[in-house]
Amino acid sequence: MKVMKKQNVELEITALAYEGFGIARKDGLVYFVKNVVPGDKINAQIIKKRKSYIEAKVEQILQPSTERINPRCEYFDDCGGCSLQSLNYENQLYWKKNFVDESLKRIGKVNVISIENTLAAPNEFHYRNKMEFSFSANRWLNLKEIQSNDEISQKNFALGLHTPKNYVKVIDINYCYIQQDKANEILNIVRKLALDDLINAYNSTTHTGFLKNLTIRYSLANDEFMIILITDLPNSEKENDFFNKIKNELDKSALNIASLIWAINNSYSPVAIGEIKEIVGKKNLSEQILGINYRISPFSFFQTNSAQLNQFIKLIIDIADIQKEDFVIDLYCGTGSITLPAAKKCEKIIGFELVESSISDAKENAILNNIENAEFFAIDLHSKDIATELHKYGVPDILFIDPPRAGMHKNLLGYITNILPSKVVYVSCNPTTQARDLETLKEYYEVVTCVPVDMFPQTYHVESIIKLIKK
Repeated sequence: MKVMKKQNVELEITALAYEGFGIARKDGLVYFVKNVVPGDKINAQIIKKRKSYIEAKVEQILQPSTERINPRCEYFDDCGGCSLQSLNYENQLYWKKNFVDESLKRIGKVNVISIENTLAAPNEFHYRNKMEFSFSANRWLNLKEIQSNDEISQKNFALGLHTPKNYVKVIDINYCYIQQDKANEILNIVRKLALDDLINAYNSTTHTGFLKNLTIRYSLANDEFMIILITDLPNSEKENDFFNKIKNELDKSALNIASLIWAINNSYSPVAIGEIKEIVGKKNLSEQILGINYRISPFSFFQTNSAQLNQFIKLIIDIADIQKEDFVIDLYCGTGSITLPAAKKCEKIIGFELVESSISDAKENAILNNIENAEFFAIDLHSKDIATELHKYGVPDILFIDPPRAGMHKNLLGYITNILPSKVVYVSCNPTTQARDLETLKEYYEVVTCVPVDMFPQTYHVESIIKLIKK
């Protein structure tokens, strides 16, 4: 059947693909559609024709699925961050397991005897301990606003989140359901102050404006917040005083603010980091995993779902089945979230990580917890010389791997297939790149355990813990 762009077609969604696309099949063709759930019958418009599939968008839901629920968030249609919010939680867990299973079979060509059910998160909402919001002089206008005859106010200011694949326009968000409830109060206090004082948001097209980012971090262990304001260099007395105005307003609130930080980013980069100009309160937050205290510096990485962390890390350690005499290596160790709990079970463990600030935090965390059998080194894990660099530390009995979304570099895969440790525990936040890496490792290893873990409810993201035993 010949199909044309902008042509309408009736479809029934039968499955979900990783990244949250609904899948439909009709007349021998495969369709991918956003913002649908399995069981939906829809009228869709074709927007792109690819080599092996067709992209379409929903024009009308003709018959909603029994799995469909009303999303809580008013920004659901525009934001794209919580793309599964219209799917009930039980089915979110089912499809996340399916994402892992399909990736292993289709990409990795790995047949796993049994994949466990997805470990559910304790909280479906209000679980994130860190949110990075952007200021923008280009506010995103939703369809209702565009079609309205009313005059649109505040077009030149937004504090919120970017729309998918759009690095210029920002949705002005008053309430985000996946961050802490009180964090929304902080968000609105800062917005109101900026609007009242006519402080300009950054324009990423003209590279003008003062306000760039607002990062809100939360410690579950101490029930307290760290707030990081990121700006360009101040050019007026009003801009120079803005940080103090935030401080004074937050002092009046009942919010537990442990730390307020002002950082400067005068580059064109949209990344929410900067050189610290001023700190009021603590320099770091702290969190706890399995009885171990962690120092979290303003820009260091830490898992974003504190309430799920104990279950998640305990599961990783249990799956590894560490013995007292074992020597362990932890690649992409971050601040030591796996390394330090594992240290309590083994003779020696070494953590490697590219980001030097994370290694600094990891060393401090080891000292803080009186852990003496853990060492940490900053090293480029993608270097062409990585095999030589790591070889001098010896062959571990157990190797932990927890790479970023892009997965492992081929140089690191070469190191693993060279030394072939007896056990590998591969933790991933991207089942597709994990499956790609396993296609290389399957010649040497057998997959004996696979457990999906939901760290990010309402989104398509899923963590996957896989245990490999040398053949």
